[in-house]
Amino acid sequence: MNKLKITFIGAVTAVAVTACQSNQQATGAPPQTETNAMASNTDNTLTEAEKDAGWKLLFDGKSTNGWRGAYKDSFPEQGWKVEDGELVVVKSDGSESQNGGDIITVDQYENFELTLETKLTPGANSGVKYYVTERLPKSPGSAIGLEFQILDDDLHPDAKMGKNGNRTIGSLYDLITAQNKQAKPIGEWNQIRIVSNNNHVEHWLSGTKVVEYERGSPEFRALVADSKYKKYENFGEAPKGHILLQDHGDEVHYRNIKLRVLN
Repeated sequence: MNKLKITFIGAVTAVAVTACQSNQQATGAPPQTETNAMASNTDNTLTEAEKDAGWKLLFDGKSTNGWRGAYKDSFPEQGWKVEDGELVVVKSDGSESQNGGDIITVDQYENFELTLETKLTPGANSGVKYYVTERLPKSPGSAIGLEFQILDDDLHPDAKMGKNGNRTIGSLYDLITAQNKQAKPIGEWNQIRIVSNNNHVEHWLSGTKVVEYERGSPEFRALVADSKYKKYENFGEAPKGHILLQDHGDEVHYRNIKLRVLN
């Protein structure tokens, strides 16, 4: 399995820089640097340039409009709060989706670029999931989808689980380990960027690309078959799905959540 991962990531990296550059030209995406991978506004607004490029806010800094609880018709009555322009997971007992539960976007997305900022508290665990579908029967923990892991790697035990660090911050949870990452210290804001276009997916952490893969490829399916997700048919291959923020019972802050649809 280790050889498969190394081969997969290396092969994708070798060919995907050109593909990524082509995608940028086709979609008008800005160059991928720490400065402009995500605008550094702290007030949950869009610049005129962002508006012209097709960005929209998924969180206005004041309300939970556009979000609802996973498997629910409305936003959770507990477990989340909007405070000081931030969307905050309220600390409980560290259990997965047992307090307020996960929240998902009302809308679903196919090809997209998502950016946001997140700030961890010591020992915290959360995640940003995408292509989330509300499978029935409901799973006992978090709703199922591909996950950009959000974690305090030093203090949370999940960092040492999985295989070869594939549950550490920035990783495609339980599947692909983040490479060359430079996570900000606990208590500082990390920039998160997820690009998914025609099944080509990238994870960016504070300006550095840390994961790259092709949904539905033989390599991807081999990774799924050797993971906790192997029991879910066609895991990660839904044509569209919700964006999810995970409640894992720890205090985690989110802000400046923005998305644009890619054609």
